[in-house]
Amino acid sequence: MVWWSPGLLLALLVGSSWGKLEVGFYRKSCPGAEEIVRSVVGEAAASDPTTAAALLRLHFHDCIIQGCEGSVLIFRPDGKQENMAFGNEGLRGFDVIEKAKSQLEAACPGVVSCSDILSLAARDSILLSNGPRYDVPTGRRDGRVSNISDGDNLPDVNDSAAVLRAKFAQKGLSDRDLVLLSAAHTIGTAACFFMNDRLYNFRGSGAPDPSISFLFLPALMATCPRGGDPDARLPIDGSAASEFTFDDHILWNIAGGAAVLQSDAALYGDPSTRAIIDSYLRHRGFAVDGGFAGDFAAAMVRMGQIGALTGSQGEIRRVCSSFN
Repeated sequence: MVWWSPGLLLALLVGSSWGKLEVGFYRKSCPGAEEIVRSVVGEAAASDPTTAAALLRLHFHDCIIQGCEGSVLIFRPDGKQENMAFGNEGLRGFDVIEKAKSQLEAACPGVVSCSDILSLAARDSILLSNGPRYDVPTGRRDGRVSNISDGDNLPDVNDSAAVLRAKFAQKGLSDRDLVLLSAAHTIGTAACFFMNDRLYNFRGSGAPDPSISFLFLPALMATCPRGGDPDARLPIDGSAASEFTFDDHILWNIAGGAAVLQSDAALYGDPSTRAIIDSYLRHRGFAVDGGFAGDFAAAMVRMGQIGALTGSQGEIRRVCSSFN
């Protein structure tokens, strides 16, 4: 397991606070807040090891749309909430966030936001997967808007690298952030539903994506045969042995033509993102100091600032699935 000393990550960045977010925001108002979230996430991951990847994905999908303000957690009576957007298909982990919220409301009513719970849960999920430990600046408040149309511009598995770069840039994230955050696919699985065109009709060609290694293609087709179960799942980093372990295996797969998702493979076809991937594989390595693990943690902290509401903005929800 890769460990950061307390506060080291933020000291390497911009001190111990980001605007009105700060590490240890609840130290006085709800001293046990982070431990409660950690306990709930740990319990959920122990009973279902796929929970870690689900919570990490849930946090990303929240932040990358309107910002890290918990809108992805809302369920509206009319069913037209953000998490119903096509790109949010398969999101789960809502019950874990709600359980943590319930315990926090019992301990510290009206204090800890759902958006902070989601940020902390993602951090704890990474650590439980043998990834880097890092400090999360907290103090977010919850948004009051959640519309299905807001998810229309989500990054998509069929996007080119140029489109992905543009979408990330719109959120203030760099090409390096794109590579690092895409590498979160080192844990988790994907459904064959997202693979069919890539395997059997890439860009209308009637043939597989030529970027897939001829050594890897048979394995993908065996798991996702033409006309097979679209809900069958396979590890995104291409190895069942590494499915639950946070490592840099995903980068080696991308470089070797063994990326499962088309969007990941596309990163190696773009000169900018390819150079970033190569920099980790050839020079920087996995280390916390200047390597992939440390840079990934820093990218998560940066992503966690997108659209964060603070001060008197938004609200602190009583339950995470509905507005107050």
